[in-house]
This record gives sequence, C-alpha cells and structure tokens, in this order.
Amino acid sequence: MKLYRPLQCASRTILAVTLAAVLAACDNSASDSVNAATPANAGSGNANSSTSGVSAAVGGFKGTDITGTGFGKGIELVDQEGKPVTLLDAYRGKIMVVFFGFTQCPDVCPTTMAELAQVREKLTPEQRDRVQVIMVSIDPQRDTPAVLKQYVHAFDPSFVGLTGSDEQIAKVASSFKAYYKKVDSGESYTMEHSSGLYVLDTKGESRLLFKPNTPPEDIAADIQKLL
Repeated sequence: MKLYRPLQCASRTILAVTLAAVLAACDNSASDSVNAATPANAGSGNANSSTSGVSAAVGGFKGTDITGTGFGKGIELVDQEGKPVTLLDAYRGKIMVVFFGFTQCPDVCPTTMAELAQVREKLTPEQRDRVQVIMVSIDPQRDTPAVLKQYVHAFDPSFVGLTGSDEQIAKVASSFKAYYKKVDSGESYTMEHSSGLYVLDTKGESRLLFKPNTPPEDIAADIQKLL
C-alpha cells in the first residue's frame, strides 16, 4: 500500500499534465488568458485559433485519450425543455459528445455543430441511436432553453442543448477544464471559449478529447471503437 499511493499520484499527475497540454493546444491564444483565468475557467482562449504540437493518437484513437479524468460527474444543468437534468444520468447508456459554445457565436460554434452533424451521418442508424451530441451554453443570459433548442435542432433534431444558472455553468466548465470569458463588444458582448470536443463513453466516463477542426471521419471512427 505504501508503494501504491505514490505510483497512483504520479500517474494522475502525468495525466493532468498531458491533458493541460492538449487543452492549451486547442487554442494557441490561450497563453494570454490562462494566467488570469479563474479555476472554473482554466483552459484556452479565443476559439478561432489554430492548433498544433500535441500528439493525439493514443491506443489507436485519433483523439487524445483522457480516460480517468472524471469529467462531468455530479453536474446538474437545465435541458432545452427547461427541465433540470443530471448530465451523466440523463444520457447514460449513450456515447456523449460535449461541446461548449453559445448561439450567437459567429464562426466556430456553427462550424463545429455542422461538423458534428457530418459525424452523425457517418454512423449507422443503430450507432446514431447510441450517440448524443450535447452543446452546453456558456451564455445562459441569452441562451434560454427555447433559444438553445431552436439553435441545436437547426443542425440536427437529435442534438441537445443544455444551459443553467451562472453558477451551474461555471461548475460544469470547471469540471471539464473548459475556458470561457465574457468580453464587452460595443453596446453588447461576446464570449471567448475553448472549442474542444469531449467524448464520454456509455458508462459516463470521459474518454477522448478532440481538438478543433478534427476531420468528422476521424471522430466517427473513434466513436465506433467506443460503441
């Protein structure tokens, strides 16, 4: 037992360092933001940045293996029907693909959602029934359940949008180590946010992280390996 505990801690440390590098790679502008980020918003910056420098293929997967990170546990949000849901319980039994965004995002969010619709098309009908795409809004003031539902259904009627209070969104972002920040823009505001895709398996365990602009066929291939 005395030997096991140090080894276990060392393993978790290596996993945490690797994950931090991947999340930073999802957005090269993150380096300017992370130093000032709160623990709930520790991740990356503007979602439009390019990615590089991290070898993702582990265990035959195209995405980065994040097994053991425990993302999303104990998270309560509000679904697109306005009903409270517990993230992992609501969709347990399905592969969950989780993305953080907002409906007034001008570029990366609609692009990502369109790519996820392509991913779904590359699966068989039986496989599609076992995969749930989830967009978590980081702009709960504007993204009401009704607005969020209309937005995600424009890409695919099976997609689900989740929102919640400011506190709930901060908690889920912290759980996934996702970055977001409200930025004033004239008389309104926009949101900076990380743009990786998180994949959880049918038991609700976090398994893979995809950087932005990963080809849909690569994402679909990894999902099929988890089914």
